[in-house]
Amino acid sequence: MKINTENIKRVVVKVGTSTLTHSSGYINIRKVEKLVTCLADIQNSGKRIILVSSGAVSCGLAKTGFDRASLTTEQKQAAAAVGQCQLIDMYARRFSDLGTTIAQILLTRSVIDEPELRAHASTTLELLIGQGIIPIVNENDTISNEQIKIGSNDTLAASVAALCKADLLINMSDINGLYDSDPRKNENAKFIEYVPEVTDEVFGFGAGAGTARGTGGMAAKLESARYTTKKGIPMIILNGSDPNILYDVFDGDFVGTYFDVKKGE
Repeated sequence: MKINTENIKRVVVKVGTSTLTHSSGYINIRKVEKLVTCLADIQNSGKRIILVSSGAVSCGLAKTGFDRASLTTEQKQAAAAVGQCQLIDMYARRFSDLGTTIAQILLTRSVIDEPELRAHASTTLELLIGQGIIPIVNENDTISNEQIKIGSNDTLAASVAALCKADLLINMSDINGLYDSDPRKNENAKFIEYVPEVTDEVFGFGAGAGTARGTGGMAAKLESARYTTKKGIPMIILNGSDPNILYDVFDGDFVGTYFDVKKGE
């Protein structure tokens, strides 16, 4: 897919648990290091990066010893409390080695839904971005429950893109992009590299669950695309197995699905 990125200055990059972890469920340190290097380098090129990162629970499980297969809600929240410290420390050390400063922002649905809180969050993001600091955003899983939870980080990333008036949202997944059916089940599934509008037909392509380590899935990503494109923000889904693919995006030619801004919005 070829796009012109010359006028894209502010970019939200979302990485999910399935992108950041090994099949064991634990953090893939080598991949995190490659991701950090790419993001710091792209930031140095003049872009402004906002990172929406999963991984707190996975980091926490390594420290708490809870059984992933039988996690209760309370154990998940406790793991997130431990893991968020580990996750942000991991990012801080690696970004610092490259001369890049980061900030941590933890959001809840109330911040997204309530105008006054949303305005405060938007102002904070603007100040950080203006100073060349990379905000690293996650949901505050420690206090969220099913009633107040934002949902998947796909939903969170779309909200963050709107909050900071991004020019582009990049959703790094464990799949190359959108297909007309599940390529894991149908070897003849057709890859779709350009979506001019997220119609009901397009949304129907996203049926099915995400991976065992993630909370989203293609349906959640399409909801995110529908939301952001209506806000005037295009979105890309690409395979995050090799973070260097981010360079391909800004070189203008990459493998992935590009969701264009809905015309007339």
